[in-house]
Amino acid sequence: MNRRTFVQLAAGATLAQPLLTDAVHATTSPTRFRFSIMLWTLEKQFPFDHCVEIAAEAGYNGVQLVGEFQKWTTQDTQRIMSRIHSLGLVVDSMSGVQAGFSTPSETGIFISQFKDQLEAAKRLDCPQVILLSGKRVPELSPAAQAQTAVENLKRAADLAANDHIEIVIEPIDALENPTIFLQTVTDAFEIVGQVGRPNVKVLYDFYHEQRGFGNLIEKLANHFDQVGLVHIADVPGRHEPGTGEVNYANIYRKLADLRYDRFIAMEFYPTGDAVDSLKNARIEVAQAMRGGCLSTRG
Repeated sequence: MNRRTFVQLAAGATLAQPLLTDAVHATTSPTRFRFSIMLWTLEKQFPFDHCVEIAAEAGYNGVQLVGEFQKWTTQDTQRIMSRIHSLGLVVDSMSGVQAGFSTPSETGIFISQFKDQLEAAKRLDCPQVILLSGKRVPELSPAAQAQTAVENLKRAADLAANDHIEIVIEPIDALENPTIFLQTVTDAFEIVGQVGRPNVKVLYDFYHEQRGFGNLIEKLANHFDQVGLVHIADVPGRHEPGTGEVNYANIYRKLADLRYDRFIAMEFYPTGDAVDSLKNARIEVAQAMRGGCLSTRG
């Protein structure tokens, strides 16, 4: 290497240092945030194995499943989990129970499916299970259906506690699912409070709550001890933060103020390159912590 080449490389390294420092700061949150992706949002475009690779390339820590594993053979499970772990990822949360926990006529099948889900969670080293309420029952009062939810979740919680697995219940907005019973985190927090089990919490999906009810930050702060997971997507369109009406910079700062130390899971449809979109969504969390603003996209 001649002197001129050395000087050019040294100068380039000097110029790159601030960029490297920015990158380190942007990818190392000042809180203990960890990042995950609900893989179904990518599976509409890519094969499952490629979705996992996208998560790793975007710098994420975990992936979340919605029942894909129910079709896997033993060999599939071994291969897929080996690949996930080789990429430095974990399965941090999973859904897949079809029966609703608030529907009296489904109690038996709910418990049976939940037991199967616990076995799957153990196979996948997954510490958290996502549950949905099921449909409203017209002939029952909301209070009666909520009581069914409390009783079934108590039973599920006791089963899950044996394996040190946590349950999070997820409300879904009525625009997406007009017949679902549990539509807002307000009711979910009330149910979880009545269940009174430390391993039963709420999945706070800001996308669903904004579509149905809004007032996102106040509800987060008032019930923070009951939040077990958060999901991220903008409204409308379920695209990345910065494409819609939700001020995610403020939400991230509130999560940091509250010392949220669980996974932040992206559940959006990327509008551009999937890796770039997911990477930017992750980096923007750290930018918000430093007082920046989310970028504006077209």
